[in-house]
Amino acid sequence: MLATQLIDAIDAELPQTQCTKCGHDGCRPYAEAIVQGEAINRCPPGGDETLKRLAGLTGRPVIALAEPPQPPLLAVIREAECIGCTKCIQACPVDAILGAAKQMHTVIESECTGCELCVAPCPVDCIDLVPHPQWQAASTPDEQTDYLEQRALKGRSRFIARNQRLAAEAEAKAQRRAKRHAASPPAVAAPQAPELSPSALRASRARQAAALKRLERKLAAEQDDAQRQVVADQLAAQRQKLDELDTTLERLSGVAPATTTEPNATRRHQKRLALKAAEQSLRHVRQQLAHAKRQQDSAAVRQVEEQLDKAQQVVDSTRAALDSETTP
Repeated sequence: MLATQLIDAIDAELPQTQCTKCGHDGCRPYAEAIVQGEAINRCPPGGDETLKRLAGLTGRPVIALAEPPQPPLLAVIREAECIGCTKCIQACPVDAILGAAKQMHTVIESECTGCELCVAPCPVDCIDLVPHPQWQAASTPDEQTDYLEQRALKGRSRFIARNQRLAAEAEAKAQRRAKRHAASPPAVAAPQAPELSPSALRASRARQAAALKRLERKLAAEQDDAQRQVVADQLAAQRQKLDELDTTLERLSGVAPATTTEPNATRRHQKRLALKAAEQSLRHVRQQLAHAKRQQDSAAVRQVEEQLDKAQQVVDSTRAALDSETTP
């Protein structure tokens, strides 16, 4: 089988949620990566059935999924709390969210793939993920298969259409910029543009933040102490990735980085980043507590309150360390 044919065959077996949990920008890029040697066990929405089919296509052994299988989900916006920022609209890979700036947003139920990418960018945490009603309504294996096939068809076509729309908008923007440049008088040579695109870095940060939230939820739900430690280590590594992305974005935005000739400034910068991460984690735990109270889940409230105490202790100790660094 030719490489392109194998890519097409693998892509046809993937669930087309475009969730990026595999570490790639969509299902098609993951299919291309598999042909290049990427592991076949990195698709939680596909579950064990997709894993088996991928093993048959590639001739590789069936191994355990890297993350637990994920049933079909639906993003639901608590519309009374929505501030109309459009960040979720920009993050949705299949254009399944309707709305406009400063207007209430809503999710198109039949088009949502449950990718979770809209959750992290929401500044007011007003998006919940619930079992997809159409999946729950499928009472037989045939109905479930039909739902998954329809979701995959819609997810693929809407993902392609969105990418084409974004490409056309980028091309139109480039043409407008070229016309303005041609009409303007010659100017002094501008400094070379940075190699890294801030927009690409912000998109990467959104994906990393979504992964961080998934790990935080996983840690909150995990009961086994050994597994909690594993997830906690993964969480720390994920926060480190976010800190590095934030540092790069600050540098590209014109924020002067700490220099090697100023070790004290470097330490203060690192501790400010640590405090920022701790405060972000504290805000997330508070949001979890508010959600648990809305659900009237007393067990979850107690558990999250314990997490809140620990998160507050981390913030206090981190802030004290920063204060000691800045105090002469």
